[in-house]
Amino acid sequence: MTLKIGSISLDSPVILAPMSGVTDMPFRKLVKQGGAGLVVSEMIASEAMIRANKQTMKMSSACAEEFPMSVQLAGCEPRVMAEAAKMNVDRGAAIIDINMGCPVKKVVKGDAGSALMRDEILAGAIMEAVVKAVSVPVTLKMRTGWDERNRNAPNLARIAETAGIQLVTVHGRTRNQLYTGHADWSFIRQVKDAVSIPVVGNGDVNSIEDAQEMLRQSGADGVMIGRGSYGRPWFPGQVAHFLATGEHRPDPSLPEQLAILQAHFDDMIEHYGEQTGCRLARKHVAWYSKGLAGSTDFRSRINQSLEAHEVRRMIIEFYDPLLQRMAA
Repeated sequence: MTLKIGSISLDSPVILAPMSGVTDMPFRKLVKQGGAGLVVSEMIASEAMIRANKQTMKMSSACAEEFPMSVQLAGCEPRVMAEAAKMNVDRGAAIIDINMGCPVKKVVKGDAGSALMRDEILAGAIMEAVVKAVSVPVTLKMRTGWDERNRNAPNLARIAETAGIQLVTVHGRTRNQLYTGHADWSFIRQVKDAVSIPVVGNGDVNSIEDAQEMLRQSGADGVMIGRGSYGRPWFPGQVAHFLATGEHRPDPSLPEQLAILQAHFDDMIEHYGEQTGCRLARKHVAWYSKGLAGSTDFRSRINQSLEAHEVRRMIIEFYDPLLQRMAA
């Protein structure tokens, strides 16, 4: 399976979801190297981008290994969103994604994210402004609607197609569900039936079987994976491999997982600097080690250090006994 977004053809229809605090450059590189067709940046506030906020600029930085990389923008002003889109294309973004799905209160209070699903006129104006501002494909990510009584994703998808949007991703929950319950994969089919542009399904894909079932129920052209990749940057690539070949690619061995974790940690230190890198790496270390013997105490000790050499030592000390037991 392949996926076409405007002029860009992806080798795989498997996409890494934009996740704040997670899909930074070090993580995106690992997922792309593992075989995902496309990786998407963390959600970036368009106003902060215009102000050239240092942290925001780092969030939107890309590297050659990620190409093509999509930058996701959030905002509620067409002019500002258009300007931020142009800035990101100048910085190397191959695709611009518009966020109309974030359910977080502070985003919604600013009339951005999923709040835009309640104002289809403004949503359409934002999409038109961004499409006209850039020469690269523009995509949209949204939810099924604001709440159960207002699931207007099919209509918003039609507005998006008219505005020139090249692909729509639908997370199978309403805004008011946040991340509770289960994503309604079957509802995504209504969006697929409403438009002729590609539709990608998102939500609760934690296994290859989930990906198969989501595609079956939704009729979607591709699958976006978010939380299922926590501590498993190889998982989107496994899904991509299965969709292409019908074969299950096994998880990396424990020694391979250790090597991936070490490379990931080192990349984060290089990207952010020592103290910030150590702090931001904590959640990833916790996800990699989840379920392994002694991981609770290990995570507690990792969380107390901001020195890279100390964290590297603790990682080795935790994994060495596990590897020795495997070899025995």
